[in-house]
Amino acid sequence: MLSDSVRAKLGSLSRRLEEIDRMLAAPETAADMNRFRDLSRERTEIEPVVRMIEAYEGVERDLETAEELLEDPDMRDFALEEIDAARTRLEALEHDLQIELLPKDPNDEKNIFLEIRAGTGGDESALFAGDLLRMYLRYAETQGWKSEIVSKNESELGGYREVIVRIIGRGAYSRLKFESGGHRVQRVPATESQGRIHTSACTVAILPELDEVEEVILNPADLRIDVFRASGAGGQHIQKTDSAVRITHIPTGLVVECQDERSQQQNKARAMQVLASRIYAAQVAEQQAREASERRSLVGSGDRSERIRTYNFPQGRVTDHRINLTLYKLDAVLNGDLDEIINALITQHQADELARLA
Repeated sequence: MLSDSVRAKLGSLSRRLEEIDRMLAAPETAADMNRFRDLSRERTEIEPVVRMIEAYEGVERDLETAEELLEDPDMRDFALEEIDAARTRLEALEHDLQIELLPKDPNDEKNIFLEIRAGTGGDESALFAGDLLRMYLRYAETQGWKSEIVSKNESELGGYREVIVRIIGRGAYSRLKFESGGHRVQRVPATESQGRIHTSACTVAILPELDEVEEVILNPADLRIDVFRASGAGGQHIQKTDSAVRITHIPTGLVVECQDERSQQQNKARAMQVLASRIYAAQVAEQQAREASERRSLVGSGDRSERIRTYNFPQGRVTDHRINLTLYKLDAVLNGDLDEIINALITQHQADELARLA
């Protein structure tokens, strides 16, 4: 059964929804679009919880009615069935309500920057980075998200030494934030003549896109900005001007390049966005490390031994080592079928948070 403190919090949410509805109906709110948008967003977040509360209270009433029927011998069997069903439903609703009341990650609804870097394994690692990029882009398509390449450093064999992609879609960070870490592949490379299985690794980083660069204070004195000619396909497509931009954050040594936009100004603005997101992520990781948070970053160095997930081609399996989940559907996963893994990671995280709060 729900504790008194949880019931009090749920009651306050119900009252808040009523208050929001009154404010949204007021003429002065309709005249202020920013206020109207903020209240509408808050209502969207609260309403499902309030409806769940109402369902819970309805099942409680059904349980009371069924318990009263126990006194009637002719209705006893029916009452016992109803009581059992009501208690099962209450247990499920209670679990869902507790999850809804967990502290929300303020970045969950944000767009992201997806960064993939080749690690141990040379050309094979770069090819695997290309596989991971296609996997995430296909997953983004299934979610109805948009994506755009921010920066890429291609290898000779068609993979990527490094690639940064902006993914635009509501909830992108909430779905993909647990993908940060070392990803390991075990397979026979195309360049291997002896048929031996090699192990290579890439690192993935998921960074929330900040609403404004100003959320991270970037002192111009801390920045070195270089412009250079973007690499092109040759012939008529090659860039004739120094439109590409490289920004170095001197205190941290972070370097961001952007050359995919049409103008130097656009490249500079996008590079500043990526730099701010990286610095923000570093600040969050530092704070979380101090607090020994469950959400500590797991990105690592790209070494074979540092991994969150292994993609084993000979066995057709994918294993997420954090939750001991193994799936024998490698082809489907690499084609963007990530929901089973992502849902399992989110469920485990919620269970950890509930245990911590308890």
